[in-house]
Parts: sequence; structure tokens; C-alpha cells
Amino acid sequence: MIVAFSVTPLGVGEDVGEYVADAVRVVRASGLPHRTDAMFTSIEGEWDEVMDVVRRAVAAVEQRAPRVSLVLKADIRPGVTDGLTSKVETVERHLAQ
Repeated sequence: MIVAFSVTPLGVGEDVGEYVADAVRVVRASGLPHRTDAMFTSIEGEWDEVMDVVRRAVAAVEQRAPRVSLVLKADIRPGVTDGLTSKVETVERHLAQ
């Protein structure tokens, strides 16, 4: 399973990078395969472990923000591993043709 999610603190002003960093620290400490870009963090693993990381990432932001927005998209595909890498490699292969 791959989950792409975005945690946004609300009510803390316009500059939210330090709050988002709290969430990304949780993801990085999880040991699960992950990738962070300007809009989302994607994480790969089993349902329970991925959702636990998302929950803890939200909780980390909740500690300092009065309100938190969570956007989540999941690709639930049993038996697939290394999807974070293989999906991108497939697209790159097609682009190279």
C-alpha cells in the first residue's frame, strides 16, 4: 500500500514549514520507504503500519497547532512492494521511448 498524505496546520500563520517538518520527522523515523515533495509525503507499507505513521504525524502537528487538515490518497494493492520506485521507473521508461 502506498499512501500520499499532506498535513497542514491551520491557525498558525502563513509559514507552516516548521510544523510540516514535525510530521516529516515522524515519517522518517518510521523506517518505512517514503518520499516527500512540495505537496505530499508518500509512504509505503502494510495498512496498519502506514496508518499508524499517518496518525502519529498528524498528532505531532496537533501538539502545536490549534487545528490540522489532513489530505490522504491511498493505493491499496496487495502483493505489490517497492511501488514508490517501480511506478516512477515505469513512467520514466515510457518517457524515454
